[in-house]
Amino acid sequence: MTQKVTVVGAGLAGSECALQLASRGVSVELIEQRPVVSSPAHHTDMFAELVCSNSLKSTKEDSAAGILKSELKKMGSFLLRIAEENSVPAGGALAVNREEFSKAVTERIRNHPNISVTHTEVTELFDEPTVIAAGPLCSDSLYEAISKRVGTNRMSFFDAAAPIVSYESIDHSIAFSQSRYEDLGIGDYLNCPMNKEEYDTFVDELLAAKRVIGHNFEQSDLFQACQPIEEVARTGHDSIRFGALKPVGLIDPRTGKRPWAAVQLRAENAAKSAFNLVGFQTNLTWGEQKRVFTLIPGLENAEFVRYGVMHRNSFVDSPHALDGSFGIPGTFTILAGQITGTEGYVEAIASGLLAALNMYARLLGKEEVKLPLTTSFGSLVGYATNPNTKDYQPMHVNFGIFEPLNEHIKRKDERRQKMAERAHNDFDDYISSRQELFDCMKRD
Repeated sequence: MTQKVTVVGAGLAGSECALQLASRGVSVELIEQRPVVSSPAHHTDMFAELVCSNSLKSTKEDSAAGILKSELKKMGSFLLRIAEENSVPAGGALAVNREEFSKAVTERIRNHPNISVTHTEVTELFDEPTVIAAGPLCSDSLYEAISKRVGTNRMSFFDAAAPIVSYESIDHSIAFSQSRYEDLGIGDYLNCPMNKEEYDTFVDELLAAKRVIGHNFEQSDLFQACQPIEEVARTGHDSIRFGALKPVGLIDPRTGKRPWAAVQLRAENAAKSAFNLVGFQTNLTWGEQKRVFTLIPGLENAEFVRYGVMHRNSFVDSPHALDGSFGIPGTFTILAGQITGTEGYVEAIASGLLAALNMYARLLGKEEVKLPLTTSFGSLVGYATNPNTKDYQPMHVNFGIFEPLNEHIKRKDERRQKMAERAHNDFDDYISSRQELFDCMKRD
């Protein structure tokens, strides 16, 4: 294999992608803008820097994150192996010594004979095989170049996402199904009704809750584009009762009357296994979101699949702008990492590995990788590339987006164990069917 591939970005996704392609004999030019152009989120010049937590989440193989790690091991992930080699005690999670981890990744890349490193800012897209593994804080110039290719309406500069809770954690003795002015039990929404006392308490706690302290890369126009619910509440005690929480057209089946206020939840996926809180974009800390939002009747024991976030986060509307391989249609460019909306450290590593496999498949003239929707990363890729996905926002792997089981299992632990077993089996079957992408790999 003598072809050359350019990989833009030496974060988690780009580093994994470069090592995977190089291990298959591909000549890789890895372009990283630091230290020529600095990022407000980074503190070093090393590759694969962990900018937030040092945790790569659960290692339990019956968890969505644990299943993903198992899949990465089976695909020969370099960064996961380096993470394990530089792990620190963290109970049932994989946590790393950040400096040693980044140092090890940097050394592995710089010492690889098939990888050359260039430090410069990329301001335009190339006409040659390219993987763009820019993170959520990609440079303005690169953001503009991608926007021109996919369309500005397919790009988001700020992430303004409402929390998502699992369906099974909602108290259905309180929450009821009804769209406004429809009959009870009919409609696309679940409704959590509030009486006046519950509403007053909720608003008081919402206004008193701690908010995220803005970073220097955040912009004030974030709130002009999409007001956080707590900011709307500051304009008047009843403001959200006449907005996102308006009860008009709803009947609480417990009382037969219209509630004082109602929080509406909308299905996040076709399986209706996860629901988002409509209109609940928020700038509250995650801990405060859990404390305040579980005051909502029916959500007392809610399991948050994703907390609401409001910060700068450049990402592409992948389901509607990219193809099934995260490629830009009509080009030889594949995107990887958080710029695709796949969120999380391990997810970024997996995204880089997937981009390498799909680029290698293209070079060989083979079919792109299509991971089963029953697997951990396959379910995330399916969510992120499905044109039917609406109001796309960054997502990490979770059971809420897995393909539902064909059988009903009431106990959550038993159901997830069954999903884990299915994921492992289906992933093994798929890998064995695509050995042309793995047999050629040279481990170093």
